Amino acid sequence: MRKTMLTTAISTALLGSLAFGVQASTEPQGMYSADDIMDAEVFFVGGSGEEIGEVEDILFDEEMRISALVVESGAVLGLGGREIVINTDQFTLETHTESDGGTEHRIMLEASQEEVESFPTYNRDWWEQTKNSARDAWQTTKEGAQSAWQTTREAVNDNQ
Repeated sequence: MRKTMLTTAISTALLGSLAFGVQASTEPQGMYSADDIMDAEVFFVGGSGEEIGEVEDILFDEEMRISALVVESGAVLGLGGREIVINTDQFTLETHTESDGGTEHRIMLEASQEEVESFPTYNRDWWEQTKNSARDAWQTTKEGAQSAWQTTREAVNDNQ
């Protein structure tokens, strides 16, 4: 049951998160499976088109939108096989329909080699820091929204 709920949540998030930069080289699929995107190969856009690695994980925010991808870099670029975090504004998804009717997804990275080398490493420290920052941002937004609501409510009551 939990696996079904997680699969549904991931599929829903992927469908709802297609604003993260999906571009299809063919007709859009309409729905994407996390399972299909996991292990998708990651390439530089243009230039050499060199393969960087493959998708190891998909990270979601509180609203189940895709926040980033974790890419296992392999031994390219001198990254030594580390897992790097790629934000959604740095990649697009390419979908290719193969002659046998299958579908292949590729992640196309819009960054230079130097930028990739400076991407954060996905590890426990990065995870804890990012999780705490996101929680703090959520609390600040929540408090600001409550404050705005309270101010508006008081103004309406004062004018009655």
